Amino acid sequence: MRSYRIPLVPGPTSVPNSVLAAHQVDYGSADLETEFLALYQATQQKLQKIMNTRHDIVMMSGESMLGLWGALKSCLKPDDKVLALVTGVFGAGIAEMAKTITSNVELVSFEFDEIVDSDRVETAIQQFKPKMVTMVHCETPSGTLNPVATVGAFIQKYDIPLFYVDAVASAGGALLNTDEWNIDLCLVGTQKCLSAPPDFAIVSVSKHAWNIIESVNYQGYDALLPFQKAVAARWFPYTPNWHALAVLNAACDRILNSGLDQILQYHQEAAEYCRKRIQEMGLTLFPRKESYCSPTLTAVKVPEKITWQQLDESLRQHGLAVGGSLGKLNGKVFRIGHMGTQADQFLVEQGLDILAQVLKSKKII
Repeated sequence: MRSYRIPLVPGPTSVPNSVLAAHQVDYGSADLETEFLALYQATQQKLQKIMNTRHDIVMMSGESMLGLWGALKSCLKPDDKVLALVTGVFGAGIAEMAKTITSNVELVSFEFDEIVDSDRVETAIQQFKPKMVTMVHCETPSGTLNPVATVGAFIQKYDIPLFYVDAVASAGGALLNTDEWNIDLCLVGTQKCLSAPPDFAIVSVSKHAWNIIESVNYQGYDALLPFQKAVAARWFPYTPNWHALAVLNAACDRILNSGLDQILQYHQEAAEYCRKRIQEMGLTLFPRKESYCSPTLTAVKVPEKITWQQLDESLRQHGLAVGGSLGKLNGKVFRIGHMGTQADQFLVEQGLDILAQVLKSKKII
């Protein structure tokens, strides 16, 4: 299936033709032309608005994982203390990534249908005194949104050097106040709420983080350090992707031209409608409390009378694509992505009508 008639996957999301059109221009050599640098800087400024930050924005050619790895490698030395807050598959994954760099990683783990508990986190920070705290804003396999602002207050209170936040599935779809929440390294992907192809890993870097990055001096393809002065020096560590940058710039325009507040409202309205319909069908949301749910996607328990594979096949026969889940939630949870261009209540209504039709035909509801 080349495309979905009703796309409600939790990413990569549907990319509008108006955004894809920016890729069709025959751009020159990004290594030689000042127009590329101007576009790079303009896109940085637009991302700063979406992420609510004055920090430097690094855009690395590659999918989000490039930035997740690069930020860890660029800031950590062996034996550095990392406190990983784990509420799902990606929080656990970041902890495992950190363990390949330093042997001193401590986890504060919660059930996957929960969000972080502030008391436990504060106690762990007080006792462990980490160099870095890692956290996932939106845990997409679980459909939850973590209270980054609360943890960010602890970062400032206890003078923790680095706060690393995975905002891949929240930036542009949920409130994200990078600077106010004391985030030093905010990781964003292009293929979720921004609704662009997965061509860039985006990292906002605080001044304090740059100082640590300079001292670590990590050298590698995913290193952040070469991007510190890339624009000023007119030199990038590898050939820049001008076509992908033009697409990302257009994707940022789609959000900012509508107004970030309006876009966030679309996400909230689509999420509330989705969860209301899901519960009216007699289905069960996966997060333990509805207040834990993310505005960018909804995670639902697979009904007992059908397997995820059977449900997925039936929905696709009617043109609807949603997502399964990962890790220990594989086969137990399915996810409806109402993020980016899919934060459209009419689109969600069409998809849920099909879901209800399929479940009724199989006498599940």
